[in-house]
Amino acid sequence: MSNAFLELPTHRLRYRVQGADGAPWLVFCNSLGTDLSMWDAQAGAFADRFRVLRYDRRGHGASTAAPGPYTLADLGGDVLALFDALGIERAHYCGLSIGGLVAQWLAVHAPRRLARVAVCATASKIGTAEAWTTRIADVQARGLDWMAGATAERWFGASFRSMHAAEVDRILAGFVATSVAGYAGCCAALAGADLRADIAGIDIPLLAISGDDDPVCPPSDLQAIADTCGGRHVSLPGRHLVNVESPDAFNAALRDFLS
Repeated sequence: MSNAFLELPTHRLRYRVQGADGAPWLVFCNSLGTDLSMWDAQAGAFADRFRVLRYDRRGHGASTAAPGPYTLADLGGDVLALFDALGIERAHYCGLSIGGLVAQWLAVHAPRRLARVAVCATASKIGTAEAWTTRIADVQARGLDWMAGATAERWFGASFRSMHAAEVDRILAGFVATSVAGYAGCCAALAGADLRADIAGIDIPLLAISGDDDPVCPPSDLQAIADTCGGRHVSLPGRHLVNVESPDAFNAALRDFLS
């Protein structure tokens, strides 16, 4: 298992592949302000049966930032470029938060490339355009450090923050290190993203996973996606990064869905 890079015309993407050659592909897509390490507990658990692909979204982690602003189609296009470069005809796809919006976009616009899709701690429209525009202005003026405390509270419950302080600190360090241009570009994609009408046409098997105490995308948002797509909704203990806060329950739900 090692890092590799895909060179694209305007930026490069870091990605990591692990698991057996020839196994079904399983792709994980991270949330805003995180890198591929947010899926550590999943990648290790699924590499026994799947060829696991993780990547840093443009402007996150070790991926460079293309000139912004971005659209959801730009972010989905990065995934398809990775698929083409790696010879992936079809994959299972699991995305969280903005990664869940990318998952929905792919299910709408490239359904033949997906076998099953898991959308986690997300919605078909997250927040308002006005709120994201304000976030962009604040981040461009002040950077990301000032949001670290509030971000920790949105992402993790109090008991997890207390009992797993080192892990929380590591993830927040990655958040603060995110490229301002990449973060702002993705905020612009979120400002323009509204798939509420489009997802009615999804007929790929879909699992929606919520954190039962998520203040960003509450369980009702995930239930709405499941209802619209004829999918299934599971709510697990945790806040926004529910895969980190409840890794065993998350892995069990995803493994049951994929099997």
